[in-house]
Amino acid sequence: MTIHNAADNSFKLIFGDHRLFSDFLNDFIHIDILKNIKPEDIEDISERFLPLFQDNRDCDTVKRINLKGTPLFVIAILEHESEVNHRSSFKMLQYICLVLDAWEKEVEKEKPGISHAKEFKYPPVLPIIFYDGKDTWTAEKNFLKRTALNKAFEKYIPTFEYELVNLNDYSEEEIMGISAALSIIMLIDKLRRSGEKNIAGLIPSDYAEKLNLQIPDSLRKLISDVIRVMLEKSGIERGKAEKVAAYFEARKERKGMFEAAIESIIEEREEARRDGMERGRNEGQKTGWNEGREAVARNALAEGLSLEFVQKITGLSREVIEKL
Repeated sequence: MTIHNAADNSFKLIFGDHRLFSDFLNDFIHIDILKNIKPEDIEDISERFLPLFQDNRDCDTVKRINLKGTPLFVIAILEHESEVNHRSSFKMLQYICLVLDAWEKEVEKEKPGISHAKEFKYPPVLPIIFYDGKDTWTAEKNFLKRTALNKAFEKYIPTFEYELVNLNDYSEEEIMGISAALSIIMLIDKLRRSGEKNIAGLIPSDYAEKLNLQIPDSLRKLISDVIRVMLEKSGIERGKAEKVAAYFEARKERKGMFEAAIESIIEEREEARRDGMERGRNEGQKTGWNEGREAVARNALAEGLSLEFVQKITGLSREVIEKL
């Protein structure tokens, strides 16, 4: 998979990879029947529906999952803007109708008239919204409550609630306890969204070293690429980000290597900070000296001393003194 916009949100990757998506369902959607889902049970059918939506459609995913012979459709929408999307429940309703309509047409082709039978049942649809924005999620999850006069017309209004997975609700410790491949992506995403400047330095080295041995070999290149892009987005120089990302690309017990890579980043930033402070101090001294000379010039002019004499004792140019 080529990673173009992983820096904008790590969950574009998770929604796109069936191995990571099955881990996501196991870790965050607590429904027993989902516990045994394997990557080969999942089919991505997003392309059938995304052209119908113009807003943020590259962040939406529709999966078809084989559950003991019965399909389950999962609609996963990514919301990562700072402004909460209050239209989410209606967008979910649109998706649900489109998905069920497409499925009905599919089974009708195989067995014409089957949907008219009394025993016919539509498959379940699981709507999920993943949110990692900074603001508190305040959008109504139940479409019924987004409808006017809902008490009077309650029995006629579609009633469903989407599952909200809000990254803000999970602490760093809780994130470090989930599936290995998901864990590092979500942790970096959370730290990056929180505005932390030293993201890499906040990743515990013992956690990283333990995690390095748990990530499946088949996911290492993918995870490494995403980590690199996300660290670069947070302001870390490309070469330094590559050092950290490379640590997760090979399954080797290299104790201390992760810590060494982080220390090089911190050392570089500390040096840049010291340089900045020195430049600021020099600028401040220069500014203070100039302000002092100008004050002397003003006082001398107020006493009636000539412009030439003031220029001689202060060293200021004639133009500056004339402005004073």
